[in-house]
Amino acid sequence: MSQSYSSKFVKKFIKHYLKYDKDNPFIFISAMLALIGIAMGVMVLMIGIGVTNGTHKEFKKRLFIMNYPLTIIAYNTKGVPKDIIEKINKKFPDLKFSPYYTTQVIAKNADGVQGTILYGVDFQKEAKINKIFKKAYDQVNNAKISKYSAIIGDGLATSLGLKKGEKITLFFSKQQAAGFGTMPLQKRLKVVSTFNSGLTAYDKGIIYTTHKAFEKILKKKDGMYDGIHIYAKEPMKIIKEIKKLLPNDIGIEGWWEQNGGFFEAMQMEKKALFLVLLLIILVASLNIISSLLMTVMSRRSEIALMKTLGATTKEISRIFFYLGIIIGLLGMLLGTLLGVFGMWLLTTYNIISLPADIYATSKLPIDLPLSDYLTIVTGTSIIILLSAIYPAKRASKTDALTILRNE
Repeated sequence: MSQSYSSKFVKKFIKHYLKYDKDNPFIFISAMLALIGIAMGVMVLMIGIGVTNGTHKEFKKRLFIMNYPLTIIAYNTKGVPKDIIEKINKKFPDLKFSPYYTTQVIAKNADGVQGTILYGVDFQKEAKINKIFKKAYDQVNNAKISKYSAIIGDGLATSLGLKKGEKITLFFSKQQAAGFGTMPLQKRLKVVSTFNSGLTAYDKGIIYTTHKAFEKILKKKDGMYDGIHIYAKEPMKIIKEIKKLLPNDIGIEGWWEQNGGFFEAMQMEKKALFLVLLLIILVASLNIISSLLMTVMSRRSEIALMKTLGATTKEISRIFFYLGIIIGLLGMLLGTLLGVFGMWLLTTYNIISLPADIYATSKLPIDLPLSDYLTIVTGTSIIILLSAIYPAKRASKTDALTILRNE
């Protein structure tokens, strides 16, 4: 036979136990500490995950621009033929292409020396797929661009003490005859503009010059490139189809594949942070358990009397279970409000300033998508539910006869 259940009775005693008790003030204080602990845990989780997401998003944005959505690379020594572009463009007319040559060089000016990667590109085509390059290219008058023009990063220009219009000396790995021996091939390029990606590794490590410079200096064959950068709105959807159009000795990579280890590490960092910060809520939930247990212990006489007057085990259990849920939910709601306020404060005012060369931005980036907030709410809710079960069971198992006999 199922036990009767009165929601009115349960609600009445929940309100009664939520009130401040002058005889047992520590119980109320313990409940408030539990509520504040849950609130602080949710707030810290929201801000922590938001900052982590924002930082990851900023890095992805920078890496996406400088690494390109798709890159065709050669697995042979010949290179990538020009007709590959025409073949792919017939099936995917919306794609933008920028074929390139590349090699490693040592850049020098006065006493400054820096190892960099030199790219040979068509400036106009590169500007269409690279926003960072486009900003630098737009500052240059086309009449000033010659075969041996170069666009370098701000970081490299600063470290070598170069200004626009000055020349940078590049040393190649290729050797040239010098007297009775050989020496590294060198060439001076004119700096016509500089770019700033926000990442020091790129600003110090990349130089752009023209196709003709590569063809002249390194004797590269026109129409046989080292690779092709491709801009696509949805690269993950079309990469497999493009791969089918390529011969076996030519491959294609997406920006997510080129930086797979980096992004996996970021995801692992996010999960670890979530679990660590969730421990704050777990500790706060112990206050809920202790608060409810103290309430049960101090109200044993009332519980015994309620049972004697006809209250069922289910009703007694529900009273203390809902007490724990209410404390937890109020803490979660307060934590959400504090979290939203904290994120607004950090994004509106530059309270925390970051070194841009390390974090890609000087302002603290915060981004908390709904899916992550729901994960926080779900994790917190599970902890709250579990913390309310034991005290509720303990209250329902109170032996009315034993307690009333001892009173």
